[in-house]
Amino acid sequence: MTTSDGTMLLFRNTMRITEGHLEAFRDAIEHAVAFAERHGPQLMVQTFVDEERMLAHSFQLYQDSDAVRTHWKLADPYIQEVMRHCEVERFEVFGEPDAEVAEGVRAALGERTELTFSPCVAGFLRFGPGPAASDR
Repeated sequence: MTTSDGTMLLFRNTMRITEGHLEAFRDAIEHAVAFAERHGPQLMVQTFVDEERMLAHSFQLYQDSDAVRTHWKLADPYIQEVMRHCEVERFEVFGEPDAEVAEGVRAALGERTELTFSPCVAGFLRFGPGPAASDR
Protein backbone atom coordinates (compact mmCIF):
# COMPACT_ATOMS: atom_id res chain seq x y z
CA MET A 1 0.00 0.00 0.00
CA THR A 2 1.54 3.30 -1.07
CA THR A 3 1.21 6.59 0.80
CA SER A 4 2.35 10.12 0.04
CA ASP A 5 5.85 9.44 1.34
CA GLY A 6 6.38 5.89 0.05
CA THR A 7 4.99 2.94 1.92
CA MET A 8 3.45 1.89 5.16
CA LEU A 9 6.12 1.26 7.75
CA LEU A 10 6.54 -1.84 9.88
CA PHE A 11 9.05 -1.61 12.73
CA ARG A 12 10.49 -4.68 14.45
CA ASN A 13 12.36 -3.90 17.64
CA THR A 14 14.33 -6.69 19.36
CA MET A 15 15.16 -5.81 22.96
CA ARG A 16 17.39 -7.58 25.50
CA ILE A 17 15.58 -7.44 28.86
CA THR A 18 17.87 -6.54 31.74
CA GLU A 19 18.43 -9.39 34.19
CA GLY A 20 16.04 -9.05 37.13
CA HIS A 21 13.79 -6.61 35.25
CA LEU A 22 11.35 -8.98 33.55
CA GLU A 23 8.28 -8.01 35.58
CA ALA A 24 9.11 -4.30 35.48
CA PHE A 25 9.65 -4.58 31.72
CA ARG A 26 6.28 -6.33 31.29
CA ASP A 27 4.54 -3.64 33.34
CA ALA A 28 6.18 -0.82 31.36
CA ILE A 29 5.35 -2.45 28.01
CA GLU A 30 1.73 -3.07 29.00
CA HIS A 31 1.39 0.55 30.11
CA ALA A 32 3.03 1.86 26.90
CA VAL A 33 0.89 -0.32 24.63
CA ALA A 34 -2.30 0.67 26.46
CA PHE A 35 -1.37 4.33 25.92
CA ALA A 36 -0.64 3.69 22.23
CA GLU A 37 -3.96 1.89 21.79
CA ARG A 38 -5.85 4.88 23.25
CA HIS A 39 -3.81 7.76 21.79
CA GLY A 40 -1.18 6.58 19.33
CA PRO A 41 -1.25 6.64 15.53
CA GLN A 42 -0.12 3.03 15.12
CA LEU A 43 -2.36 0.73 13.09
CA MET A 44 -1.02 -2.26 15.03
CA VAL A 45 1.26 -2.92 18.00
CA GLN A 46 2.21 -6.42 19.17
CA THR A 47 4.91 -7.30 21.70
CA PHE A 48 6.17 -10.81 22.38
CA VAL A 49 8.51 -11.96 25.19
CA ASP A 50 10.90 -14.90 25.02
CA GLU A 51 11.53 -15.35 28.76
CA GLU A 52 14.07 -18.13 28.28
CA ARG A 53 16.34 -15.87 26.19
CA MET A 54 15.23 -12.63 27.94
CA LEU A 55 14.32 -11.07 24.59
CA ALA A 56 11.29 -9.05 23.60
CA HIS A 57 10.10 -8.44 20.04
CA SER A 58 7.87 -5.48 19.32
CA PHE A 59 6.11 -4.92 16.00
CA GLN A 60 4.51 -1.57 15.12
CA LEU A 61 2.70 -0.72 11.91
CA TYR A 62 2.37 2.90 10.77
CA GLN A 63 0.45 4.46 7.89
CA ASP A 64 3.42 6.67 6.97
CA SER A 65 6.33 8.74 8.29
CA ASP A 66 3.98 11.42 9.66
CA ALA A 67 2.44 8.79 11.94
CA VAL A 68 5.89 7.84 13.24
CA ARG A 69 6.61 11.50 14.07
CA THR A 70 3.28 11.74 15.91
CA HIS A 71 4.15 8.62 17.89
CA TRP A 72 7.51 10.08 18.89
CA LYS A 73 5.87 13.30 20.14
CA LEU A 74 3.24 11.49 22.21
CA ALA A 75 5.03 8.46 23.57
CA ASP A 76 8.48 9.60 24.72
CA PRO A 77 7.78 9.20 28.47
CA TYR A 78 6.48 5.68 27.88
CA ILE A 79 9.44 4.75 25.68
CA GLN A 80 11.84 6.03 28.35
CA GLU A 81 10.16 3.90 31.03
CA VAL A 82 10.43 0.76 28.88
CA MET A 83 14.09 1.51 28.13
CA ARG A 84 14.90 1.53 31.86
CA HIS A 85 14.44 -2.25 31.70
CA CYS A 86 16.06 -3.26 28.41
CA GLU A 87 18.49 -2.45 25.62
CA VAL A 88 17.68 -2.48 21.92
CA GLU A 89 19.73 -5.16 20.18
CA ARG A 90 18.30 -4.90 16.69
CA PHE A 91 15.86 -2.58 14.95
CA GLU A 92 14.39 -3.39 11.55
CA VAL A 93 12.44 -0.95 9.40
CA PHE A 94 10.29 -2.48 6.69
CA GLY A 95 9.15 0.12 4.16
CA GLU A 96 10.71 3.41 3.16
CA PRO A 97 10.49 6.19 5.73
CA ASP A 98 11.24 9.75 4.69
CA ALA A 99 14.74 11.10 5.36
CA GLU A 100 13.75 12.78 8.65
CA VAL A 101 12.31 9.60 10.14
CA ALA A 102 15.19 7.45 8.89
CA GLU A 103 17.69 9.85 10.51
CA GLY A 104 15.59 10.02 13.69
CA VAL A 105 15.70 6.24 14.02
CA ARG A 106 19.47 6.21 13.42
CA ALA A 107 20.05 8.97 15.97
CA ALA A 108 17.87 7.33 18.63
CA LEU A 109 19.62 3.98 18.30
CA GLY A 110 23.22 5.12 18.02
CA GLU A 111 26.12 3.10 16.69
CA ARG A 112 25.78 0.03 18.94
CA THR A 113 22.41 -1.18 17.67
CA GLU A 114 22.05 -3.18 14.46
CA LEU A 115 19.69 -1.26 12.15
CA THR A 116 18.36 -2.38 8.79
CA PHE A 117 16.00 -0.87 6.22
CA SER A 118 14.12 -3.11 3.77
CA PRO A 119 11.89 -1.59 1.06
CA CYS A 120 8.54 -3.19 0.29
CA VAL A 121 8.32 -5.17 -2.94
CA ALA A 122 4.69 -6.34 -2.78
CA GLY A 123 1.96 -7.02 -0.24
CA PHE A 124 -1.51 -6.26 1.09
CA LEU A 125 -3.28 -5.75 4.42
CA ARG A 126 -6.50 -7.15 5.85
CA PHE A 127 -7.88 -5.65 9.02
CA GLY A 128 -10.92 -6.47 11.04
CA PRO A 129 -12.34 -9.78 12.20
CA GLY A 130 -12.26 -12.71 9.87
CA PRO A 131 -15.42 -14.56 8.90
CA ALA A 132 -17.47 -16.01 11.73
CA ALA A 133 -17.17 -19.76 12.24
CA SER A 134 -20.71 -20.18 10.90
CA ASP A 135 -19.68 -18.39 7.66
CA ARG A 136 -16.85 -20.81 6.88
